Amino acid sequence: MPGTRIFSVGIIHLLIGVSGDSTHDDGMEEQQLDLFAHRDAAIERGLSRSTQHALLPAEIDDERLIAAIPESTLAEGCKLVAEAGRRRLAAAVPALAALCRSFTGFGTRRMIPEQTAAIEALAIIGGGEAANAVSEMIERAVVQGPGLQLALSVAARLGSVLSLDALRQLLRHAEPRIRADACRCARPLPELILLLIDLLDDLDQDVATSAACALGRMGRIEARGRVKSLLRDDPSEDVIDATSPIADDECAVLLGRIARSGSVLADAALASLENIDQGRAVIIAAAIRRLRSSAQIPGHDKGVSQPSSL
Repeated sequence: MPGTRIFSVGIIHLLIGVSGDSTHDDGMEEQQLDLFAHRDAAIERGLSRSTQHALLPAEIDDERLIAAIPESTLAEGCKLVAEAGRRRLAAAVPALAALCRSFTGFGTRRMIPEQTAAIEALAIIGGGEAANAVSEMIERAVVQGPGLQLALSVAARLGSVLSLDALRQLLRHAEPRIRADACRCARPLPELILLLIDLLDDLDQDVATSAACALGRMGRIEARGRVKSLLRDDPSEDVIDATSPIADDECAVLLGRIARSGSVLADAALASLENIDQGRAVIIAAAIRRLRSSAQIPGHDKGVSQPSSL
């Protein structure tokens, strides 16, 4: 352009007259870019966020708490998620599920803290929506490695429904703890029952126990031998609960011994006995009720008397 010189400042070109005066008119001056405007806006946003996050999670109302979860930092996010769980916010389930999905593909070797916190919160919140969210994570491989193990444990606790294909793979998983929790999620489908029967001989005792309990709850007598052994040597609430659908006279006797032992499992054993519609079980349960009413069983008479063997 005649009579002007071009000077470059960064990416902005200014046209300066030969006399040294700027050729920009007043309108162009109003349109000049502020090179630092974006920095000021970022600082303003940062101050706004820091002011918001200065509040403790317990001080934030439900709506703001849920809205803050997706945009929070690691330390803040785990606290917000834990608070959502503490409040049992069913409305937070979609946000917690979305948080877990944002880490899909990660966590094959170690737990992802955000996923861990979200899954634990879902376990506390409970309900059908939380159960469905956890099952979806498992089905879509959102969680892997240690995260899968945690999600499957929570799925069993919440009663999440998993597909046949997912359960088939999980029951054959290389990690014993995942196989054990998969047994707890199994449903009485023919193919799954066959897999559970095979797992009765699993080299990992926890897996074999979980398989026996699952089969027992389904009323499959294939588990009876394993269940009797567990009642004698390693009773638990899960084992006792799995006994009544498959109980025979020997099972009733073993439950009676536990019910008379005064242990923390005594009440569960008596309840299981009373659910068995067999003559021997009915007689044993009635006898234990009479003994308890006369304060002759430890734990019901301050532990003075000793039980006699059945």
